Amino acid sequence: MKTLDDYLSGEVLLIDKPLHWTSFQVVNKLRWEIRQAFNIKKIKVGHAGTLDPLASGLLVLCTGKMTKQIDTFQGQIKEYTGTIILGSTTPSFDLETEINETFPTQHITEDLIQETTKAFIGDIQQYPPVFSALKKDGKRLYEFARAGEAVEIKSRTVSISEFEITKIEGLKVNFRVVCSKGTYIRSLANDFGKALQSGGHLSALRRTKIGEFNVKNATSIESFIENLKN
Repeated sequence: MKTLDDYLSGEVLLIDKPLHWTSFQVVNKLRWEIRQAFNIKKIKVGHAGTLDPLASGLLVLCTGKMTKQIDTFQGQIKEYTGTIILGSTTPSFDLETEINETFPTQHITEDLIQETTKAFIGDIQQYPPVFSALKKDGKRLYEFARAGEAVEIKSRTVSISEFEITKIEGLKVNFRVVCSKGTYIRSLANDFGKALQSGGHLSALRRTKIGEFNVKNATSIESFIENLKN
């Protein structure tokens, strides 16, 4: 059982983030639970890389003095699995917003899908989604998007070392991606649809690895709280 000294000197917590929770909510919840368990007023807790509310999977949290290592963990290679729906797009590139356009898909074959992944291996230019938490002129991009305001977004260089198609069911394409810090899988889904001369949006996403950390070794929020109380 972990002691207060353990959390203060620094712990790395692997949490399997559930759907619909923000990463910030997970941090707040665990910080509050640790404070309650040890009857303390404050403790540092932070996460090493945001996961969207519509994504599940590995969230690395650091407590106490280990929060100094957050930047190191954030910079590590990440692995995701997920599903792209071909033939349609959404403004957010995922299911946060409704479908706004549909495209032909009759020309898309399994061979074409497999072949198209090759164009995304290595260093690529990517535009972050307008529905993202990145800041421009002191505002989050999603604030501009929700207000219907146009905003110029600059592309960034990201690196993808593996892009594997694991299953194809009609317009539903399951994949596994290994990529650098700063890669938006939603943008990858959108760009992949364009590369197929069609459209695409993300319908499911799960982060499975950050560096050496694996979601298989992560615990649920409920289990963490349970262990904290026992």
